[in-house]
Amino acid sequence: MRTKLMAVVVGAVLGVTGAAFAQGTPTTPAAAPKAAPKAGKAAATATAGKTEVTWWGHAAFVVKTPGGAVIAIDPWFTNPKAPQGATWPEAVDAILVSHGHFDHVGEAKALAQKTNAKVFGSFELVTLLALPEAQSMVGNVGGTFQVKDATIHLVEAVHSSSYQADPKAPAQYSGASLGFVIEIANGPTLYHAGDTGAFQSMALIAEQFKPTVALLPIGGQFTMDPAQAAVAAKLLKVKTVVPMHYGTFPALTGTPDALTAAVKKARGTAKVLSLEPGKTTAL
Repeated sequence: MRTKLMAVVVGAVLGVTGAAFAQGTPTTPAAAPKAAPKAGKAAATATAGKTEVTWWGHAAFVVKTPGGAVIAIDPWFTNPKAPQGATWPEAVDAILVSHGHFDHVGEAKALAQKTNAKVFGSFELVTLLALPEAQSMVGNVGGTFQVKDATIHLVEAVHSSSYQADPKAPAQYSGASLGFVIEIANGPTLYHAGDTGAFQSMALIAEQFKPTVALLPIGGQFTMDPAQAAVAAKLLKVKTVVPMHYGTFPALTGTPDALTAAVKKARGTAKVLSLEPGKTTAL
């Protein structure tokens, strides 16, 4: 098992295709993105005054608020489901990293170096990224930060966390896993669960922050599956669930259709909003 996981890690670093991930064998690195980003075009035409969300596949999102804050979450922009030909955002204010696993840290450090964005995460993980102090926004569950018109709360997640700057080196403990609640002035309140199972304290998140949109993992094995995500949606009392962390690897078998069926079976009221990688959606 360890050998297969290490092969997947090496494959991610090399930017291999989805087929290569399935085989656990690295191939030739992907070509550099071209200058005409699909994500950028979508963002430019999104409805003015709305919160814009672009899914980059897996757990990676870029959120743009009405007040102009640009927030990247778990920016693994080279994942197998990422939009083809899209370039990274040119301007980013904040990068949120839920935990240390490669498929969530992704290109966080390189993106921070490119855009001078501040990186938010656990004390241990952000310290391991070795960024300048001015960009290192360390915290833990209960922490709150302000980024323009977005208030970012660090909340609990039930998952492990380790970080490898070098796939050949031993993994290092990288603090507690986190989720993020993003309260947007004149906009929705988003909850990005990071990697997690369903847990009872999601009801406390609902009571304290009243999220309206939840970005929930549904792949299973390493996170919630669709049935557990349906339970989470009820605990959170959200109006909308955006499924994530599915289909990237063969083990992540959950699907949006299965989530829709699970929500119905659980007599939930949340709408399932399935996003297309690279397409910007106004909330």
